[in-house]
Amino acid sequence: MRFVITILTLALATAVQAQTKPTAKPAAKPAAKPAPKPVAAAPKPLLRNGLDSLSYAIGVNIGTNMKLQGIDNINYVALNKGMADAIKGNQPLMDENTCNMTIQQKLQEYMSKKNGTQKEEGRKFLENNKKQPGVVELPSGIQYKIITQGSGVKPSLEDTIKVHYKGTTLDGNIFDDSYSRGEPIEFPLNGLIEGWKQTLVLMPAGSKWQLFIPSDYAYGERGAGANIPGGATLIFELELLDVKPAKK
Repeated sequence: MRFVITILTLALATAVQAQTKPTAKPAAKPAAKPAPKPVAAAPKPLLRNGLDSLSYAIGVNIGTNMKLQGIDNINYVALNKGMADAIKGNQPLMDENTCNMTIQQKLQEYMSKKNGTQKEEGRKFLENNKKQPGVVELPSGIQYKIITQGSGVKPSLEDTIKVHYKGTTLDGNIFDDSYSRGEPIEFPLNGLIEGWKQTLVLMPAGSKWQLFIPSDYAYGERGAGANIPGGATLIFELELLDVKPAKK
């Protein structure tokens, strides 16, 4: 009897232990992958024919010129309206004189804003540069430094000069270089920028100078092409090889 009770006690304890034993938690389900985004339909070609190509090319041409003038924003609706009126012969909203005056005034405002940074950089550069050894500043603010002093004749404004030169902007960008072309160039001195005129009449032939020219005596507010921005101070390495006197 005591044996039977012992067996029942063990069985009961085993059953209770089995009921109280913690059960393992189910494994977490992997996160569902996001559904792939639908592929957008390819836009229809903009340039479907010759007229489309011409229209786009004109737009690129106009936009490029605007950007060079400092225009970085425009009302495209008004632009298209003006072009359409001109092409179709509609009565314009502004007469020709008003159009020209508006363009001139606004371009001056845009150029002044765009060139302000360039001119300030040039001013700071020249202010520091004139303190460097060997740098001479003229009353106009043009500066030069003698690298080699020749002993030949000094040109007058009416003479033709033969020179080698290299021109750079303050950031070191070379915009013209006769040395790389391997051939000097002849110019009538009177047809050159004011910065060259004021310095070359002081240079004896055989000299090599470095010129530092403020924008007002170089290419001014408009600059020159894509490589000389408006308001840019320029640096020239200039070698006067020969002077050809004007015929009298």
